[in-house]
Amino acid sequence: MNDLLIEISKIGIMPVVVLDNSQQALPLAKALYAGGIRCAEITFRTMAAEESIKIICKEAPEMLIGAGTVLTVEQVDKAVTAGAKFIVSPGLNPKIVRHCLDKGITIIPGCATPSDVEVAMESKLEVVKFFPAEAAGGINMIKAMAAPYANIKFMPTGGIDIKNLNTYLSFNKVIACGGSWMVNKELIKNGDYETITKLSKEALFAMLGFEVQHIGINMLDAISAGETSKRFETLFGFTRRESSGSFFAGSGIEVMKKQFFGKNGHIAIRANNVTRAMYHLQQEGVVFDDKTASYDEDGNLRALHYLHV
Repeated sequence: MNDLLIEISKIGIMPVVVLDNSQQALPLAKALYAGGIRCAEITFRTMAAEESIKIICKEAPEMLIGAGTVLTVEQVDKAVTAGAKFIVSPGLNPKIVRHCLDKGITIIPGCATPSDVEVAMESKLEVVKFFPAEAAGGINMIKAMAAPYANIKFMPTGGIDIKNLNTYLSFNKVIACGGSWMVNKELIKNGDYETITKLSKEALFAMLGFEVQHIGINMLDAISAGETSKRFETLFGFTRRESSGSFFAGSGIEVMKKQFFGKNGHIAIRANNVTRAMYHLQQEGVVFDDKTASYDEDGNLRALHYLHV
């Protein structure tokens, strides 16, 4: 995938926004950004779309902005001139796809059938929008379609909300999900940007799924580590097991056989997707130690340590 699609994949959630008034554009962008979602698809369903894209791209350049519901090549040109970095269409129009590719513009066209996917592949596209996702069969349909098309990935949109978000994102062929529940028209109409930020944060943390995995305690040597872990077992019944570098007391406490990361120890936090979690934490100023990265058998980032928060 190109760099822009990789960034969308790391963000994970694509708000699909309908704006009736361009004056709503900047406060909406700020509300999304405050909620940790640094992208949006501004749909060309209203006359305010072009100006809204222009305002956000100028006043909030930290946001990754694309144009959605693009139905003509003229709309492509207007959107890109306004500052849009990518184009999303509800269906697969070969004329629009070719126009975007000729101009070097990233396009994510809508596909709902294997025939659509094959047309996209013929155009050398790597990502398609699966739309309308829930109505067209949901995650099971995506998995069925993905099986014969190993190199295609999906951005499902339509009927997705905080309840089923991770059902889609847990499949490795889904790069991100489009949704409008955190930017619904009533919230925007009423200027309720505080709720938009709140819903964005809720969606973000639901996607990332942070949980404390275990607490690590640094000890001077293997003997003291063994004694400490044995004490946890005796006092609390936490079953002790030994690994090459530590003892575990139950699943929540790791006692290190030597000085490890941190002055006194470490806290291991699990996430639904480590790469995506790393991206969002970096936006908050967390610095990671790349030398500690480990990967699974498929080459996906499995774990790494941060230097400081």
